[in-house]
Amino acid sequence: MSREDILVTGAAGFIGFHVASRLLESGRSVLGIDNLNDYYDPALKTARLASLAQHPEFRFVELDIADRAATAALFAEHRFSRVVHLAAQPGVRRSLSDPHAYVDANITGFLDILEGCRHNDCGHLVYASSSSVYGANTGMPFSTEQNVDHPVSLYGATKKANELMAHAYAHLFGIPCTGLRFFTVYGPWGRPDMAIWLFTAAIVAGKPIRLFNEGDMQRDFTYVGDVAEAIVRLIDTPAAADPAWSSEKPDPASGAAPWRIYNIGNHTPIDLRTLVRVIEDAVGKKAIVELMPMQPGDVHATYADVEALSAAVGFAPRTPIEVGVGHFVKWYREHYHV
Repeated sequence: MSREDILVTGAAGFIGFHVASRLLESGRSVLGIDNLNDYYDPALKTARLASLAQHPEFRFVELDIADRAATAALFAEHRFSRVVHLAAQPGVRRSLSDPHAYVDANITGFLDILEGCRHNDCGHLVYASSSSVYGANTGMPFSTEQNVDHPVSLYGATKKANELMAHAYAHLFGIPCTGLRFFTVYGPWGRPDMAIWLFTAAIVAGKPIRLFNEGDMQRDFTYVGDVAEAIVRLIDTPAAADPAWSSEKPDPASGAAPWRIYNIGNHTPIDLRTLVRVIEDAVGKKAIVELMPMQPGDVHATYADVEALSAAVGFAPRTPIEVGVGHFVKWYREHYHV
């Protein structure tokens, strides 16, 4: 392979699949890696890979990024000019019951990616952070200029750690690193543990759905096609040192090193009750609703300020929830023949 190949980690995952697809459609060649774990049905991951494999410029390697030797060998062989790191152990609630999985994938695995970039002259690392880093913050909209030192889940803490680790490597080794705080991504080929999938599946099957905090929660639901577009635009916009950055009044989203943080959100928070009505309309069937208490690790609301992203690449997510949910429900019916 040439140095023009882009590495996409987590390529069999939800966002990774869409980013790889978008890159291939734009004429880029992609090497995807994934460990194909069973956090959710591996058959869905296999189906995503089968779709990607139809493109001649896509190649896949099954690999766990926490395998230090295997990851180092991959980087040494291909010397990627661009890396899009989306592999991670996702999910706030599972981080309460299986914390070691989050440290293995999100901390150890991320270190292996950083080391691969360091030793093989990577020109830009774009990596997934999360809106979960905002933790106990309540000031809306969430801005990358805010302090994010109060996580309320281990998952959020690992993503904050990724941002700090990336800054250290950008500072020490000059690796351009761009971190992306995703806000509740949804759409076709989504994750079965996410609300829109869970609600759609239950409504279609005539089963009850559970609304935590009795439905009094808001999320900045972000359509996956918009996320992929933002990432593809950022890939060729390497993070650069901010000449105006001040160590006396430090901007938390930039630095004297080539390191940047962006929110990737739809900047339009939607409450869960409204979401249910939108899904009901798309499915053509009423939901059976069970009201539940707030869950540990959850936050009441998310809402992204995306002005920095828009200024950097001239684009920000904008798909209305009605349109995005319609696309997802159509895909769900076709994929599962319901």
